[in-house]
Amino acid sequence: MQTVTIMVCDDDRMLRGILQGKIENMCGERGIPCRVRGCDSGEDMLKLPEADTQTEAEPGQERLPDILFLDIQMPGRNGMEIAAELRRRQKDMILIFVTALSEYVYEAFDVGAFHYLVKPFGDEKLREVLERALQQYELLQETRTLRQAGAAEEDGRIRGEGMSGEMRQNGRGQSPVPDAILVKRGGISTKVLLEDIIYAEVFNRKVMLHTTGGDIEYYGKLTDLSQQAGNSFYRTHRAYLVNFKYVEKYNATTIWLEQGTALVSRKQFAGFVRQYMQYISRKRDG
Repeated sequence: MQTVTIMVCDDDRMLRGILQGKIENMCGERGIPCRVRGCDSGEDMLKLPEADTQTEAEPGQERLPDILFLDIQMPGRNGMEIAAELRRRQKDMILIFVTALSEYVYEAFDVGAFHYLVKPFGDEKLREVLERALQQYELLQETRTLRQAGAAEEDGRIRGEGMSGEMRQNGRGQSPVPDAILVKRGGISTKVLLEDIIYAEVFNRKVMLHTTGGDIEYYGKLTDLSQQAGNSFYRTHRAYLVNFKYVEKYNATTIWLEQGTALVSRKQFAGFVRQYMQYISRKRDG
């Protein structure tokens, strides 16, 4: 694993130094190479060049970090405004707000925050958030490697064409994936396009499809739908299947879609992030 660059941006010099020291110690305990820096102004941080994800920084070379712990209340533009600008410049930055203000939590999702730490917080909470942030960093690195190895070329082979019932590959070189499924209700079979399914959930032996055209309920198993749906969908929880196409934001417990929300279990979160990043890469490269 290459060196992870971590920055703590807080205008309180003493608090900034304490947090830097704790992060350095926690990375050292895990044997993770990291470079932890401090910054007392969001304005100064905006002057830094973007991180080069292909090469490590030279000793003393300043650049935007891979992981940022950002205070909200600072002189000049506040942390939310700084975060919005940073997100436009470096989309993969893992952003963690550190603040005494809880009322900004919903705004934090608008800039793709990874977590929102409310002061005061203990070392165990910091350790938990840092470890999950490092896990996401590793997933991002893995995704970049996959993309460099030819993910775009593979995507060209698996994309289906047309809506005439033609089959497309599921991305694993196995059985083909249909463009639509047939849902049987009361003796009537209804064709539902997979790309129109926002997410599905199951309860009382019934599957509820939340589609762009409304909800459709039928007796069935979510496992069967998951096997048919292909790699544009992910089983985030035993009761939920989501379509990556409609994901707007997420954290470790919840996924917000264009319409509705879905739960994500702890054991499925890492897999969801990995496959969602691959999905985004395929769409961007395509």
